[in-house]
Amino acid sequence: MHSILAVDDSASMRQMVAFTLRNAGYEVTGAVNGQDAYEKAHARGFDLVLTDQNMPRMDGLNLTKQLREHLNFKATPIRILTTESGDQMRQAGRAAGATGWLVKPFDPAWLIEVIRKVIC
Repeated sequence: MHSILAVDDSASMRQMVAFTLRNAGYEVTGAVNGQDAYEKAHARGFDLVLTDQNMPRMDGLNLTKQLREHLNFKATPIRILTTESGDQMRQAGRAAGATGWLVKPFDPAWLIEVIRKVIC
């Protein structure tokens, strides 16, 4: 079973993402912000990181940069799932090492399809 780290400071969004992904057969670990995610990521490996951008303590771009500095996360897909949709933010995401950008609100079937393409 593939494992996904879902990072969002909104409890309802974490629950919605986790529910969607668990129903698709993924193991999901939640994190409340980038710092929490960073600590959980180093406690164990994940097949994919799905992170919000705007969070306290550490945002999604900084989390992505921090994870990319470690050998275990050099090739791990990192998708940013956020309300931010501007080209400048997407470019910043790519520069940080994100492998994709998804915009909220999301369609559950579409989210599962995107994730299956990345970690099949």
